[in-house]
Amino acid sequence: MAKTVDARLTFQDRLGGWRVRWGIGRYSYLVEPGMYAIGKPSDRDVVLVTANYKLTFDSLRKELNGINAWILVLDTRGINVWCAAGKGTFGTDELVKRLQSAGVDKVVTHRTLIVPQLGAPGVSGFEVFRRTGFRVVFGPVRAGDLPRFLERGVKADQEMRIVTFSFLERLAVIPVELVMSLKYFAVFSAIALVLGVLVGASRFQEALSLSLSVLGAFFTGIVLVPALLPWIPFRSFALKGWTLGLFWAVAAGYLWRAGPWRFCGNLLLLPALSAFLSLNFTGASTFTSQTGVNREIKLFAKPMGVAAALGLLLTLVGAV
Repeated sequence: MAKTVDARLTFQDRLGGWRVRWGIGRYSYLVEPGMYAIGKPSDRDVVLVTANYKLTFDSLRKELNGINAWILVLDTRGINVWCAAGKGTFGTDELVKRLQSAGVDKVVTHRTLIVPQLGAPGVSGFEVFRRTGFRVVFGPVRAGDLPRFLERGVKADQEMRIVTFSFLERLAVIPVELVMSLKYFAVFSAIALVLGVLVGASRFQEALSLSLSVLGAFFTGIVLVPALLPWIPFRSFALKGWTLGLFWAVAAGYLWRAGPWRFCGNLLLLPALSAFLSLNFTGASTFTSQTGVNREIKLFAKPMGVAAALGLLLTLVGAV
């Protein structure tokens, strides 16, 4: 039986959305898969398919105020539509399974499903129709365009098909990456500063400057790369991060008057960190496909690891 939900978001919904954007409770922020009703839908009203990541679910339902509709939520393990489609959890098999378990054919008399356009990489409309008799219609990219899409008779115009990654959209993905990544920086800094205290005041200054240099590399990869993405040379995210990281490495060397060993260590360690962190944004952008993401990881993972290890080694040699 379908659960009834309100299109209006509560304070708790908005607070939960804010928290999860900062990485708080990210992996438990989900809704139960199944069938939901918005308004008072009849057996002739539309069936919209979405993921069980609650931020995605809320983004959809808040656009349906005054609209009677059914929402079929797939089990994507708390991942948004786009990423889940790339991973295969928002896919044909899960859609077929959820259609059958929710008994959608008994709820509606029509045989049409509206699937988000960003879910297209994971869903084969032909296969869904062959196995269930339901026709898949791919909806607009943005949930905000759904009312107009429905008014047009489930037809999208060109504007509804364009995937954007504007400055504000790029800034929106920064907080969660910042919080999740900086915990590793905190561990690294704690170790470096403790060791600095144990070996003496002069070495503590070295440890402090190293921690600040690494913090700058984190900031470069997590904040500057997505913010400046269109204007940084290269298509590869890793190379974009490496480029900005190299500028920061030189600046950090001059800022803390690094000796030759430390300076060379900066040139290897800091760009590698920025490049690695930049790769986290490939799944959030329109710049790289799933195959492009896999190719980047395969191509740059080892060089980044080797460069970071050598850079840390040179830094330690310089400190000694």
